[in-house]
Amino acid sequence: MLVHLHVKNLALIDEIEVDFAEGLNILTGETGAGKSVLIGSVNLALGQKASREMIREGAEFAFVELVFEVNEKTAAHLKAMDIFPEDGQIIISRKITGSRSICKINGETCTVSAVKEAASYLLDIHGQHEHQSLLYPEKQMDILDAYGREDILPCREQVSRLYREYADMKKELSTYQLDEEQRKREMDFLAFEIGEIEDAQLKEGEDETLETEYRRLINGKKITEALNEIHEQTGYERDGSADRIGRSVRRLAQVTEFDENLSGLYASLSDVDALLSDFNRELSSYLNDFSFSQEEFLQLEERLNLINHLKAKYGRTIRDILSYKEEKEKELERLQNFELYRERLKKELSVKAEALTGKSDVLTKARKTWAGKLEREITQALKDLNFLEVVFRIDFARKEAFGENGVDRICFMISTNPGEPVKDLTKVVSGGELSRIMLAIKTILADKDEKETLIFDEIDTGISGRTAWKVSEKMAVIGRQHQVLCITHLPQIAAQADFHFLIEKNVENKGTRTRILKLGKQDSVRELARMLGGDRITDAVLSNASEMKDLARQQKNTRLK
Repeated sequence: MLVHLHVKNLALIDEIEVDFAEGLNILTGETGAGKSVLIGSVNLALGQKASREMIREGAEFAFVELVFEVNEKTAAHLKAMDIFPEDGQIIISRKITGSRSICKINGETCTVSAVKEAASYLLDIHGQHEHQSLLYPEKQMDILDAYGREDILPCREQVSRLYREYADMKKELSTYQLDEEQRKREMDFLAFEIGEIEDAQLKEGEDETLETEYRRLINGKKITEALNEIHEQTGYERDGSADRIGRSVRRLAQVTEFDENLSGLYASLSDVDALLSDFNRELSSYLNDFSFSQEEFLQLEERLNLINHLKAKYGRTIRDILSYKEEKEKELERLQNFELYRERLKKELSVKAEALTGKSDVLTKARKTWAGKLEREITQALKDLNFLEVVFRIDFARKEAFGENGVDRICFMISTNPGEPVKDLTKVVSGGELSRIMLAIKTILADKDEKETLIFDEIDTGISGRTAWKVSEKMAVIGRQHQVLCITHLPQIAAQADFHFLIEKNVENKGTRTRILKLGKQDSVRELARMLGGDRITDAVLSNASEMKDLARQQKNTRLK
């Protein structure tokens, strides 16, 4: 769960730190105080697109840090990503400057994609407009599959794998749509390329050897001039190094017999004389062996030109050229046995389609089994949310073609009033109703979700009165099994808070700053009164707020028994 949030220099936030706890954490405040900025900072740390405009005016950078405590299941998922909790915690941070942003997990720099993947195991954020996604069939399918994940997801993975194999095979078969004249032209071209490479009789590493020899020959004159000069300077000709050292050795030998202390110097100079003698002998041998043949040079140059020509056409290295040749040989064989290959591929495609059909049918059966259960649970959850006469149904249709998720097309159908026929969800509900339906679904999926933290950003759009109280009860139920962070404008939801935070905006030193305060019982009641009564908080409004808080506590205690 999310235990600590630190935000610095982000929008209206100068610097805030807040500790969250288990259960239902409610965040309230006036419109424009910065509630959504606070939740936005969480999104930002978890990989949302960043821009320079997010940095507080006058600051050089913005910074967000999240500290999570993780359970064993979550830790196992993270370890598979080579992310290892330290003392049971994961720390995710992001620093944003004018030109770049830096993400870190436990102090190690990482990519945004890595942060997003890690976040998928840590928390789920339900934004203000996410309920609109319920109108898309793909989202409805994802909800059903998540609900029946034990049976559905293994089937869906098998179908997805088979579909990719089927699609690849179908794509390959499409390449066998050539007429005889096209096929002959391609075969002739392939045979030419293969023959050109074969005629070259290439050997791996040959180009490197030839290039070394080429450099040696093309610089042959410079080499011989330099070596002859060195031989003259170090040789036994008069005033050469060897001649001078030789005379010095003989002269030192004459006086060494008069002083034993000179024997060491004599030995050292004798070694130098011997080394120089060996050097000159090897140098002479190299010069004697070194020869330059114009004919050999031209042959070598021609060979290198051929190799470089083939590299320009077929690959950067000789190994690449030979690999290219192997690929073209396989392609030529395929064209030579065109009809045989095509018929074999057709049979394989038919077998794969049959297997895919079978697995897709199994997936459909699993979905329909779980769809019945989900219909009943959503219906009950909607009744709990003040849809008193609701009818909810999941309809199935079959797609004309295979897809990665099978052949099913589903549609959420609903009737919210007695006597009305069930219709497509997109044609019936209002924004407030859609928000409640999404909350009902979130409540049901929360039991199956391994994520410890759920964040709801203003899910109370279009809700009021008795319905708002029903929604607040649902939020409290979710809070018993998960850590919940919820931004709300409804006092009914705020009254259910296990921990209540106030976000407020103040003007200090001619600057605007957002801050967050953890409220005690009396301050929480006063904030509820503000939400109920606006600017004028009378004794009656305070009494109403206190009664609402007590009623919420009584309901929670009743549920816990």
